[in-house]
Amino acid sequence: MYSPYFNYKQPLRSPRQAVAMPQSAGAVASENDNGPNPVDTHVGKRLRMLRKLKNISQEKLAQALGLTFQQVQKYERADNRIGASRLWEIAQVLGVAPSYFYEGYGKQTRAPAYGLAEDSDNSADDVMQRSETLKLVSLYYQIKDEATRKQVLEMVKTLGKK
Repeated sequence: MYSPYFNYKQPLRSPRQAVAMPQSAGAVASENDNGPNPVDTHVGKRLRMLRKLKNISQEKLAQALGLTFQQVQKYERADNRIGASRLWEIAQVLGVAPSYFYEGYGKQTRAPAYGLAEDSDNSADDVMQRSETLKLVSLYYQIKDEATRKQVLEMVKTLGKK
């Protein structure tokens, strides 16, 4: 059977050797390109966001995983990929399902939120990555009384409309 993608004159390649795919075939960036794979970047951002929301330092997370804080740093920046078993361990330590780290990947870019300019790099996802946002959410959930939390939420809604 003839295939336009198979060159019969070339020797077979091992599975580890890169095979060039046309862009129209849905190829995504990989470690062979200039930069980390977009999935690894997304997982790293989700790891950082969750760690900060839970007010856990890189050192504490690293200690719980038996790693150095530099390794956690590399995971968050997507300099190093997180293997499946390590992702499972991280999810267990942080109290989430491993699928949490993939949530939101591949969705179309949302419309600008919070009154930000369309050309700005500050999309809704970027707002959720900001230190001040993470701190606000963390402090909000430290309020033990549910009624007080609801009052704070209503106050913030009111201030947001101004």
